[in-house]
Order: sequence, then structure tokens, then C-alpha cells
Amino acid sequence: MQASDNKITRSYQQEEIQEILQIAIARQAYDGEFSREQLLEIASELAISPESLQVAEQQWLSQRGEIQKRQEFNIYRRGKLQKQAGNYVIVNSFFVLLNLVNAGEISWSLYVLLFWGLGLGIKAWNTYQSQGEDYERAFEKWYRKHQLKQSISTFWTKLMNSSPDSDRG
Repeated sequence: MQASDNKITRSYQQEEIQEILQIAIARQAYDGEFSREQLLEIASELAISPESLQVAEQQWLSQRGEIQKRQEFNIYRRGKLQKQAGNYVIVNSFFVLLNLVNAGEISWSLYVLLFWGLGLGIKAWNTYQSQGEDYERAFEKWYRKHQLKQSISTFWTKLMNSSPDSDRG
């Protein structure tokens, strides 16, 4: 019996091949960047057509853009929450001090502190939730608003650059 007869032929599903290749590429000790020509060469060696590679590359770019927009949105939401938390601390500190000075104890200001704190806690919970319908609706609303601001800014810049006053100098 030869050694080659003892070898078991393995077969893999497409997802398994992708996972194995992803791990192998990640383990590859290469500090530089790959050129597009190298990407085409690798795809060719894997029998991936240039058309399929181009579609995959466009999809990848689109996904990266989406991820970047969501990261911007999450930073925006957290910044907004931090501002609200700052307002909460400042205003409620004032109310507690006012209550202490006037009544000598914390009475009515405790209710303001607790109810506003409850609302802020719910807001914080929602801010750090990055999945679900509410998140998607909030993201879409922010994204439309963001695009509108960008469009207005672009329009305004073009308008200012094409005005008769900008030609004089």
C-alpha cells in the first residue's frame, strides 16, 4: 500500500474555501499594499473573471462607504448624547443647589433629577443600539439630512464661484 492511497480526499463548500483563504491571506507576512494588477493576477489564479472581480470590487467599495457613513452617524449620535448629558449635569446641579439653599434639603429637585435621568438613560440605551428598525429609521433620517446639507453646500459653492463678483479681482 502506498502513502498516496492513505490520503483522504477532502472537499469544501464555497464558504469554507472563502474562510480558509481569508485566514491564509491574513497570515501572509506582507507589509506593503497590493496593486490592482496584483489583485487581477490573484483573481486570475483563482479562476475569477475580470468582470466578476470588477462587480465584487464595486460592491466592496459600496459596503465600505456604507460602513463609513454608519460610523459617522454613530459618532454624531454619541456626540449629541454627550451634549445632553452635559446639560443634564449642569441644570440638575443648579436645581439641587437651589433646592438645598431654599429648603435646606433635596426635595422637589430629586424628582427633576430622576425623571430627566430616566429619559437620558433611555436615550443612552437607544444611542448605543446599532441594530433594529429604530436604528435604521434614525440612520436614514440622518443620512437624508446629511445629503441635503451637502447638496446645499455644493450648490452654494458653485453659486458663489460663478457669481459676477468672483470674476472681478
